[in-house]
Formats: sequence, structure tokens, C-alpha cells
Amino acid sequence: MKVTVRVWRQKNPQSLGGFVEYEVKDVSPATSFLEMLDVLNEQLIKQSKEPVHFDSDCREGICGMCSCMINGEAHGPENKVTTCQTYMRSFKDGDVITVEPFRAKAFPLVKDLVVDRSAFDRIIQAGGFISVTAGSAPEANTVPLSKYHSDLAMDAAACIGCGACVAACKNASANLFVAAKVAHLNLLPQGAPEKDPRVLAMVEAMTKEGFGACSVSGSCEAVCPKGIVTSFISRMNHDFLTAALKLRVHSARV
Repeated sequence: MKVTVRVWRQKNPQSLGGFVEYEVKDVSPATSFLEMLDVLNEQLIKQSKEPVHFDSDCREGICGMCSCMINGEAHGPENKVTTCQTYMRSFKDGDVITVEPFRAKAFPLVKDLVVDRSAFDRIIQAGGFISVTAGSAPEANTVPLSKYHSDLAMDAAACIGCGACVAACKNASANLFVAAKVAHLNLLPQGAPEKDPRVLAMVEAMTKEGFGACSVSGSCEAVCPKGIVTSFISRMNHDFLTAALKLRVHSARV
């Protein structure tokens, strides 16, 4: 198959960017989207032109690096997949495919399709630690935990921090990401001692990074490659308000 790729090219954050069209021929439908970009870059290198810069690592839908807007959709047209798991069979022969970086104030552009998502790292760091004793693995049955809460924690922990939720949100909100990171620790007994300061610190860090407010449109859930649901946002809001009220009562008593 043959496709025309409209790629956003921008040398650096200070320069002006724009779309540049490239024709890519003899693309197998079984080729992944990133492999198609590899083929394009091989063409550009042979022509002594600068290749398109994009992020990738595992190419197995695990690392969350391959953040691209494809035809206006985070990670592309398929559900619950990352860009590296999007295959050219999702498109038709002769299609014009528009590829651009994730757009958000908190994700400053580095070059072409590469954005700086270190804001997510700083939010996670703000969450601190959990109170566990280092050493050999504890006996599984020593910490009582219901299957309901263990399943919820595992669902939240599936978040790979790709940023698709931010890119899809009209407000560039990171609430789904933060809610998942808060929940997968707060739902477990090991995370209980730091539960209140954790949610307060992470929400504060999210606000400082410049992410927008959540208007619960559900666009984040729709594009999440791991199927993180918006009910985690409700859970985070509950934990945040509870922690804030406890802090206020404690401050009033002191």
C-alpha cells in the first residue's frame, strides 16, 4: 500500500513548525505505524534529509513513549492500543495520514513529534514512598486484602503514563493519570500510612505543572490504551477532599 504522511516538523521549541508531506510506498498492512515511520526515515536519510524525530522504546505497548496524534486521535484510530501497536491495516491504500505531537502546555515540544513529559515524573515523585520493610518477600496471606481492592489496584497500576489522556482532553487535564497513580497505592494496605499526604502532594504537583481542570467529558477514558476508567477520578477527588478536611481540622486544633 501507498500512503501520504503529513508530519509535523519543528526544529526546536523556539522555531516555527509546520506540516510536511511525504509519500511512503510499498508499505505492508502488517507494518506497525512506527515501523512505517522507520521506513520513511530510511528514505529521508538516503536523500540526505533529516529524519523525523519521534519517541519509542519497547514497541510492545508497555513503556508509553510512542505518543503521537494520528489523524487527530491520540495513538490512532484503534481502541486500547498505543502508537506502536497501531498497524497500517487500520488505514486504506492512498490515505493521507496526519501525524503531530501531543499538544499540552505541560508537555513542551522538544522536536518534531517529541514532547517533554517529565511533568508526569515530577508528579509521581511528589507522591513520596510507601511504608514497607525492605528484605525478603513477605508471606502473601499476612496482609489481608479483598479481591475487589486488589483488582482495582491492579487496574490502576496498568497506567503506563503515555499522556494520551492529556492530549485528548480539551482542558489538557492530567486527572486520569494522577488518579490512577494515587489509587494503585492508596488502595493497598502498604500505601495507607501515607494516603492523605500522598493525594494532597500529587494533586498540588499536577496543578503546579500547568495541567488543566477536569470537566468529566470522558475523552481521557476513550483514548487510554490500558482502559483506565474515569471512576478513579471520583475516587481521587474523594480522597483529596477527605485529606484536605482532615488537614484543616488538625490545623484548627493546633
